[in-house]
Amino acid sequence: MDNNTHKPKITNFSIDLDEDTKKQFDDCCAHSFVKSASLMPDAHKGYVAPIGSVFRTRGVVVPSWVGYDIGCGMIACKFSYPNIVELVRSNSSKIFDLVNDSIPMGKGKIGSHGDVSNFTSRGFGVSVLKFSKREYNDDIFKFVKTQAKAHLGSLGSGNHFIEIGADSITPNPDQLWLVIHSGSRGVGHKIATHYMKSASGSDTKFEETHALDVLSKDGIEYMSVLKFGLEFALLNRLEMAYRVQDVLRDVLNDKKISFEMWVNKNHNHCVPEANYFVHRKGATPAKLNERGVIPANMRDGCFLVKGKGNEKFLQSSSHGAGRKLSRGQARREVSLEEFEKSMDGIVAPVDESRIDESPFAYKNIYDVMAAQSESVETVAHILPIINWKG
Repeated sequence: MDNNTHKPKITNFSIDLDEDTKKQFDDCCAHSFVKSASLMPDAHKGYVAPIGSVFRTRGVVVPSWVGYDIGCGMIACKFSYPNIVELVRSNSSKIFDLVNDSIPMGKGKIGSHGDVSNFTSRGFGVSVLKFSKREYNDDIFKFVKTQAKAHLGSLGSGNHFIEIGADSITPNPDQLWLVIHSGSRGVGHKIATHYMKSASGSDTKFEETHALDVLSKDGIEYMSVLKFGLEFALLNRLEMAYRVQDVLRDVLNDKKISFEMWVNKNHNHCVPEANYFVHRKGATPAKLNERGVIPANMRDGCFLVKGKGNEKFLQSSSHGAGRKLSRGQARREVSLEEFEKSMDGIVAPVDESRIDESPFAYKNIYDVMAAQSESVETVAHILPIINWKG
Protein backbone atom coordinates (compact mmCIF):
# COMPACT_ATOMS: atom_id res chain seq x y z
CA MET A 1 0.00 0.00 0.00
CA ASP A 2 3.06 2.26 0.33
CA ASN A 3 5.30 3.52 -2.47
CA ASN A 4 8.39 5.65 -2.89
CA THR A 5 6.63 8.45 -4.80
CA HIS A 6 4.03 9.07 -2.11
CA LYS A 7 4.12 12.75 -1.05
CA PRO A 8 1.05 13.88 0.89
CA LYS A 9 0.46 17.55 1.64
CA ILE A 10 1.52 17.97 5.26
CA THR A 11 1.27 20.93 7.63
CA ASN A 12 2.46 21.05 11.22
CA PHE A 13 1.19 23.65 13.70
CA SER A 14 2.20 21.77 16.85
CA ILE A 15 3.70 23.41 19.93
CA ASP A 16 6.59 21.76 21.81
CA LEU A 17 6.40 18.63 19.67
CA ASP A 18 8.09 15.61 21.27
CA GLU A 19 9.80 12.84 19.31
CA ASP A 20 7.21 10.15 20.10
CA THR A 21 4.37 12.29 18.77
CA LYS A 22 6.36 13.28 15.69
CA LYS A 23 7.15 9.63 14.94
CA GLN A 24 3.48 8.67 15.25
CA PHE A 25 2.52 11.44 12.84
CA ASP A 26 5.28 10.59 10.35
CA ASP A 27 4.38 6.89 10.46
CA CYS A 28 0.74 7.68 9.69
CA CYS A 29 1.67 10.04 6.86
CA ALA A 30 3.88 7.37 5.26
CA HIS A 31 0.87 5.38 4.07
CA SER A 32 0.02 5.92 0.41
CA PHE A 33 -3.69 6.32 1.08
CA VAL A 34 -2.98 9.54 3.04
CA LYS A 35 -3.44 12.48 0.67
CA SER A 36 -3.01 15.30 3.18
CA ALA A 37 -2.42 15.65 6.89
CA SER A 38 -2.14 18.33 9.54
CA LEU A 39 -0.95 18.40 13.14
CA MET A 40 -2.79 20.76 15.47
CA PRO A 41 -1.16 22.99 18.14
CA ASP A 42 -2.29 20.69 20.98
CA ALA A 43 -0.78 17.54 19.44
CA HIS A 44 0.52 14.84 21.77
CA LYS A 45 1.05 11.10 21.68
CA GLY A 46 -1.95 8.82 21.22
CA TYR A 47 -2.43 5.07 20.81
CA VAL A 48 -1.75 4.99 17.06
CA ALA A 49 -2.44 8.42 15.55
CA PRO A 50 -1.43 11.46 17.60
CA ILE A 51 -4.13 13.29 19.51
CA GLY A 52 -4.62 16.52 17.61
CA SER A 53 -4.13 15.17 14.09
CA VAL A 54 -6.14 15.27 10.87
CA PHE A 55 -5.75 12.92 7.91
CA ARG A 56 -7.52 12.91 4.57
CA THR A 57 -7.51 9.44 3.03
CA ARG A 58 -8.72 8.17 -0.32
CA GLY A 59 -10.79 4.99 -0.50
CA VAL A 60 -10.04 3.70 2.99
CA VAL A 61 -10.93 4.26 6.63
CA VAL A 62 -8.55 3.48 9.51
CA PRO A 63 -10.47 2.44 12.67
CA SER A 64 -7.41 2.81 14.93
CA TRP A 65 -7.02 6.46 13.89
CA VAL A 66 -10.54 7.21 15.09
CA GLY A 67 -9.83 5.11 18.18
CA TYR A 68 -11.98 3.87 21.03
CA ASP A 69 -13.72 7.09 22.04
CA ILE A 70 -15.81 7.44 18.89
CA GLY A 71 -17.64 10.75 18.83
CA CYS A 72 -15.74 12.27 21.73
CA GLY A 73 -16.59 15.93 21.57
CA MET A 74 -18.12 19.00 23.15
CA ILE A 75 -21.53 20.51 23.80
CA ALA A 76 -22.01 24.14 24.84
CA CYS A 77 -25.38 25.40 26.10
CA LYS A 78 -26.45 28.87 27.21
CA PHE A 79 -28.89 29.56 30.05
CA SER A 80 -30.51 33.01 30.05
CA TYR A 81 -32.16 33.88 33.38
CA PRO A 82 -32.13 36.95 35.67
CA ASN A 83 -28.99 37.05 37.84
CA ILE A 84 -28.28 33.37 37.12
CA VAL A 85 -24.50 33.67 37.47
CA GLU A 86 -24.70 34.90 41.06
CA LEU A 87 -27.51 32.47 41.88
CA VAL A 88 -25.35 29.58 40.76
CA ARG A 89 -22.30 30.88 42.63
CA SER A 90 -24.26 31.13 45.86
CA ASN A 91 -25.63 27.59 45.42
CA SER A 92 -22.52 26.05 43.88
CA SER A 93 -21.87 23.35 46.50
CA LYS A 94 -25.46 22.10 46.37
CA ILE A 95 -25.44 22.08 42.56
CA PHE A 96 -22.12 20.22 42.58
CA ASP A 97 -23.50 17.47 44.82
CA LEU A 98 -26.79 17.07 42.95
CA VAL A 99 -25.13 16.80 39.54
CA ASN A 100 -22.79 14.19 41.00
CA ASP A 101 -25.87 12.24 42.08
CA SER A 102 -27.61 12.68 38.72
CA ILE A 103 -24.83 11.76 36.26
CA PRO A 104 -22.68 8.60 36.49
CA MET A 105 -19.03 9.69 36.41
CA GLY A 106 -15.86 7.63 36.28
CA LYS A 107 -14.49 4.61 34.49
CA GLY A 108 -17.16 1.99 33.81
CA LYS A 109 -19.90 4.02 35.52
CA ILE A 110 -23.20 3.89 33.62
CA GLY A 111 -26.89 4.25 34.46
CA SER A 112 -29.91 2.21 33.45
CA HIS A 113 -32.36 2.33 30.54
CA GLY A 114 -35.00 3.88 32.78
CA ASP A 115 -32.81 6.86 33.70
CA VAL A 116 -32.89 8.35 30.19
CA SER A 117 -35.17 11.32 29.47
CA ASN A 118 -38.06 10.92 27.04
CA PHE A 119 -36.52 13.28 24.49
CA THR A 120 -33.17 11.48 24.41
CA SER A 121 -34.89 8.10 24.49
CA ARG A 122 -36.83 9.00 21.35
CA GLY A 123 -33.65 10.18 19.66
CA PHE A 124 -31.95 6.92 20.56
CA GLY A 125 -34.85 4.95 19.08
CA VAL A 126 -34.63 6.87 15.81
CA SER A 127 -30.86 6.27 15.58
CA VAL A 128 -31.28 2.54 16.22
CA LEU A 129 -34.02 2.32 13.58
CA LYS A 130 -31.84 4.06 10.98
CA PHE A 131 -28.91 1.82 11.93
CA SER A 132 -31.06 -1.33 11.52
CA LYS A 133 -31.69 -0.41 7.88
CA ARG A 134 -27.97 -0.23 7.05
CA GLU A 135 -25.20 -2.84 7.01
CA TYR A 136 -24.25 -4.05 10.49
CA ASN A 137 -22.47 -6.75 12.47
CA ASP A 138 -24.91 -8.96 14.41
CA ASP A 139 -22.91 -8.89 17.66
CA ILE A 140 -22.63 -5.11 17.68
CA PHE A 141 -26.29 -4.65 16.76
CA LYS A 142 -27.29 -6.92 19.66
CA PHE A 143 -25.15 -4.79 22.01
CA VAL A 144 -26.77 -1.62 20.67
CA LYS A 145 -30.31 -2.95 21.20
CA THR A 146 -29.77 -4.48 24.64
CA GLN A 147 -27.03 -2.49 26.42
CA ALA A 148 -26.21 0.81 24.72
CA LYS A 149 -29.06 2.89 26.13
CA ALA A 150 -27.75 2.53 29.70
CA HIS A 151 -24.59 4.40 28.64
CA LEU A 152 -26.58 7.52 27.73
CA GLY A 153 -26.10 10.31 30.26
CA SER A 154 -22.77 9.02 31.61
CA LEU A 155 -19.60 11.10 31.61
CA GLY A 156 -16.69 8.67 31.62
CA SER A 157 -13.25 9.36 33.06
CA GLY A 158 -9.89 10.93 32.23
CA ASN A 159 -10.22 14.32 30.60
CA HIS A 160 -14.01 14.12 30.29
CA PHE A 161 -15.72 16.86 32.27
CA ILE A 162 -18.78 18.98 32.93
CA GLU A 163 -18.37 22.69 33.58
CA ILE A 164 -20.63 25.59 34.45
CA GLY A 165 -19.23 29.07 33.99
CA ALA A 166 -19.53 32.60 32.68
CA ASP A 167 -18.07 34.48 29.72
CA SER A 168 -15.09 36.64 30.67
CA ILE A 169 -14.93 38.51 27.35
CA THR A 170 -18.48 39.90 27.43
CA PRO A 171 -19.66 39.43 31.02
CA ASN A 172 -23.42 39.13 31.46
CA PRO A 173 -24.91 38.36 34.90
CA ASP A 174 -27.98 36.89 33.20
CA GLN A 175 -26.12 34.35 31.05
CA LEU A 176 -24.65 31.07 32.26
CA TRP A 177 -22.79 28.54 30.14
CA LEU A 178 -22.75 24.76 30.42
CA VAL A 179 -19.96 22.85 28.65
CA ILE A 180 -19.59 19.06 28.55
CA HIS A 181 -16.76 16.94 27.15
CA SER A 182 -17.61 13.27 26.59
CA GLY A 183 -18.16 10.70 23.85
CA SER A 184 -19.97 7.46 23.02
CA ARG A 185 -18.74 5.60 26.11
CA GLY A 186 -18.94 1.78 25.92
CA VAL A 187 -20.58 1.92 22.50
CA GLY A 188 -17.48 3.44 20.91
CA HIS A 189 -15.18 0.98 22.66
CA LYS A 190 -17.24 -1.96 21.41
CA ILE A 191 -17.21 -0.69 17.82
CA ALA A 192 -13.52 0.22 17.81
CA THR A 193 -12.32 -3.06 19.29
CA HIS A 194 -14.29 -5.17 16.79
CA TYR A 195 -13.18 -3.31 13.66
CA MET A 196 -9.59 -2.71 14.76
CA LYS A 197 -9.30 -6.49 15.17
CA SER A 198 -11.05 -7.05 11.86
CA ALA A 199 -8.78 -4.61 9.99
CA SER A 200 -5.60 -6.05 11.53
CA GLY A 201 -6.60 -9.71 11.35
CA SER A 202 -5.31 -10.07 14.91
CA ASP A 203 -6.84 -10.34 18.38
CA THR A 204 -3.67 -9.04 20.03
CA LYS A 205 -1.80 -6.65 17.70
CA PHE A 206 -4.69 -4.50 16.57
CA GLU A 207 -3.63 -1.10 18.00
CA GLU A 208 -1.74 -0.36 14.80
CA THR A 209 -2.46 1.31 11.45
CA HIS A 210 -4.62 -1.08 9.44
CA ALA A 211 -7.01 0.28 6.83
CA LEU A 212 -10.39 -0.97 5.64
CA ASP A 213 -11.41 -0.47 2.02
CA VAL A 214 -14.61 1.57 2.26
CA LEU A 215 -16.24 -0.64 -0.39
CA SER A 216 -15.40 -3.88 1.43
CA LYS A 217 -17.95 -5.61 3.65
CA ASP A 218 -16.13 -4.58 6.84
CA GLY A 219 -15.53 -1.08 5.51
CA ILE A 220 -19.22 -0.57 4.74
CA GLU A 221 -20.18 -2.02 8.13
CA TYR A 222 -17.69 0.16 9.99
CA MET A 223 -18.85 3.40 8.36
CA SER A 224 -22.44 2.41 9.13
CA VAL A 225 -21.89 1.63 12.79
CA LEU A 226 -19.51 4.60 13.11
CA LYS A 227 -22.37 6.86 12.06
CA PHE A 228 -24.49 5.38 14.83
CA GLY A 229 -21.66 5.88 17.34
CA LEU A 230 -21.29 9.53 16.35
CA GLU A 231 -25.04 10.11 16.75
CA PHE A 232 -24.96 8.30 20.10
CA ALA A 233 -22.19 10.61 21.37
CA LEU A 234 -24.28 13.67 20.50
CA LEU A 235 -27.23 12.19 22.39
CA ASN A 236 -25.07 11.29 25.38
CA ARG A 237 -23.89 14.86 25.84
CA LEU A 238 -27.40 16.18 25.29
CA GLU A 239 -28.80 13.83 27.94
CA MET A 240 -26.25 15.11 30.47
CA ALA A 241 -27.17 18.70 29.59
CA TYR A 242 -30.83 17.94 30.36
CA ARG A 243 -29.85 16.45 33.72
CA VAL A 244 -27.85 19.56 34.65
CA GLN A 245 -30.83 21.66 33.57
CA ASP A 246 -33.07 19.63 35.89
CA VAL A 247 -30.69 20.27 38.79
CA LEU A 248 -30.67 24.02 38.13
CA ARG A 249 -34.47 24.02 37.98
CA ASP A 250 -34.69 22.22 41.32
CA VAL A 251 -32.07 24.32 43.12
CA LEU A 252 -33.32 27.66 41.79
CA ASN A 253 -36.95 26.54 42.13
CA ASP A 254 -38.07 27.48 38.63
CA LYS A 255 -39.15 24.87 36.06
CA LYS A 256 -38.96 27.48 33.28
CA ILE A 257 -35.15 27.55 33.36
CA SER A 258 -33.94 26.09 30.07
CA PHE A 259 -30.91 26.18 27.82
CA GLU A 260 -30.25 27.16 24.23
CA MET A 261 -27.80 24.77 22.58
CA TRP A 262 -24.94 26.72 21.01
CA VAL A 263 -23.12 23.71 19.55
CA ASN A 264 -22.84 19.93 19.93
CA LYS A 265 -19.84 18.69 17.95
CA ASN A 266 -17.68 15.57 17.70
CA HIS A 267 -13.90 15.88 17.46
CA ASN A 268 -13.09 12.15 17.17
CA HIS A 269 -14.47 10.84 13.90
CA CYS A 270 -14.06 9.84 10.29
CA VAL A 271 -16.47 11.54 7.91
CA PRO A 272 -16.72 11.67 4.11
CA GLU A 273 -15.93 15.13 2.76
CA ALA A 274 -15.70 15.73 -1.00
CA ASN A 275 -13.57 12.86 -2.39
CA TYR A 276 -11.87 12.04 0.91
CA PHE A 277 -12.46 10.40 4.26
CA VAL A 278 -11.41 12.88 6.92
CA HIS A 279 -10.07 11.36 10.13
CA ARG A 280 -10.01 13.82 13.01
CA LYS A 281 -8.31 12.42 16.09
CA GLY A 282 -8.87 15.03 18.77
CA ALA A 283 -9.33 17.87 16.28
CA THR A 284 -12.27 20.30 16.16
CA PRO A 285 -13.91 20.83 12.75
CA ALA A 286 -13.42 24.48 11.72
CA LYS A 287 -15.10 25.15 8.40
CA LEU A 288 -16.05 28.76 7.67
CA ASN A 289 -18.26 30.04 10.52
CA GLU A 290 -18.54 26.53 12.00
CA ARG A 291 -18.98 26.68 15.77
CA GLY A 292 -16.70 24.79 18.11
CA VAL A 293 -15.53 24.51 21.72
CA ILE A 294 -11.87 24.31 22.73
CA PRO A 295 -11.34 23.49 26.42
CA ALA A 296 -8.20 24.52 28.29
CA ASN A 297 -8.07 22.88 31.71
CA MET A 298 -9.99 22.79 35.00
CA ARG A 299 -8.93 26.35 35.86
CA ASP A 300 -8.84 28.20 32.54
CA GLY A 301 -12.18 27.04 31.16
CA CYS A 302 -13.20 26.84 27.52
CA PHE A 303 -13.08 28.95 24.37
CA LEU A 304 -16.12 29.17 22.11
CA VAL A 305 -14.89 29.63 18.57
CA LYS A 306 -15.97 30.00 14.95
CA GLY A 307 -13.99 28.42 12.15
CA LYS A 308 -12.29 30.33 9.35
CA GLY A 309 -12.23 27.42 6.88
CA ASN A 310 -8.44 27.51 6.63
CA GLU A 311 -7.28 24.78 4.25
CA LYS A 312 -3.75 24.78 5.72
CA PHE A 313 -5.30 23.40 8.92
CA LEU A 314 -7.53 21.08 6.84
CA GLN A 315 -10.42 23.17 8.17
CA SER A 316 -9.72 22.00 11.72
CA SER A 317 -8.35 23.25 15.02
CA SER A 318 -7.16 21.85 18.33
CA HIS A 319 -9.62 20.03 20.59
CA GLY A 320 -8.02 21.45 23.71
CA ALA A 321 -4.73 22.65 25.15
CA GLY A 322 -3.00 19.28 24.78
CA ARG A 323 -1.10 17.41 27.45
CA LYS A 324 2.28 18.77 28.54
CA LEU A 325 2.85 16.08 31.17
CA SER A 326 1.87 12.44 30.92
CA ARG A 327 -0.47 11.23 33.63
CA GLY A 328 2.41 9.54 35.40
CA GLN A 329 4.60 12.65 35.19
CA ALA A 330 1.83 14.83 36.57
CA ARG A 331 1.33 12.54 39.57
CA ARG A 332 5.05 12.63 40.29
CA GLU A 333 5.74 16.31 39.65
CA VAL A 334 2.60 18.19 40.78
CA SER A 335 1.78 18.45 44.47
CA LEU A 336 -1.75 18.45 45.86
CA GLU A 337 -0.99 21.82 47.46
CA GLU A 338 -0.14 23.32 44.05
CA PHE A 339 -3.28 21.81 42.56
CA GLU A 340 -5.49 23.18 45.36
CA LYS A 341 -3.99 26.65 45.08
CA SER A 342 -4.49 26.76 41.31
CA MET A 343 -8.20 25.93 41.70
CA ASP A 344 -8.96 28.53 44.36
CA GLY A 345 -12.48 29.93 43.93
CA ILE A 346 -13.73 27.06 41.75
CA VAL A 347 -15.93 24.28 43.12
CA ALA A 348 -14.30 21.13 41.75
CA PRO A 349 -13.05 17.65 42.73
CA VAL A 350 -9.51 18.61 43.73
CA ASP A 351 -7.78 15.57 45.20
CA GLU A 352 -4.83 13.21 44.75
CA SER A 353 -6.68 11.05 42.22
CA ARG A 354 -7.11 13.98 39.82
CA ILE A 355 -3.66 15.56 39.93
CA ASP A 356 -3.11 14.18 36.42
CA GLU A 357 -5.92 16.52 35.29
CA SER A 358 -4.58 19.61 37.08
CA PRO A 359 -3.88 22.76 35.03
CA PHE A 360 -0.14 22.01 35.23
CA ALA A 361 -0.58 18.85 33.14
CA TYR A 362 -1.61 20.85 30.07
CA LYS A 363 0.06 23.20 27.61
CA ASN A 364 -0.52 26.94 27.83
CA ILE A 365 -3.93 27.42 26.23
CA TYR A 366 -3.14 31.01 25.22
CA ASP A 367 -0.13 29.81 23.21
CA VAL A 368 -2.33 27.17 21.58
CA MET A 369 -5.03 29.68 20.66
CA ALA A 370 -2.43 32.08 19.24
CA ALA A 371 -0.97 29.27 17.12
CA GLN A 372 -4.36 28.64 15.50
CA SER A 373 -5.58 32.21 15.15
CA GLU A 374 -5.68 31.70 11.37
CA SER A 375 -8.03 28.73 11.81
CA VAL A 376 -10.52 29.92 14.45
CA GLU A 377 -11.87 33.14 15.90
CA THR A 378 -12.63 33.32 19.63
CA VAL A 379 -16.15 34.54 20.41
CA ALA A 380 -16.29 33.76 24.15
CA HIS A 381 -14.04 32.54 26.96
CA ILE A 382 -16.00 30.65 29.59
CA LEU A 383 -14.33 30.64 33.01
CA PRO A 384 -15.52 27.90 35.37
CA ILE A 385 -17.63 28.33 38.48
CA ILE A 386 -18.15 24.58 38.98
CA ASN A 387 -16.22 21.70 37.41
CA TRP A 388 -16.93 17.96 37.50
CA LYS A 389 -14.42 15.28 36.47
CA GLY A 390 -14.97 11.60 35.86
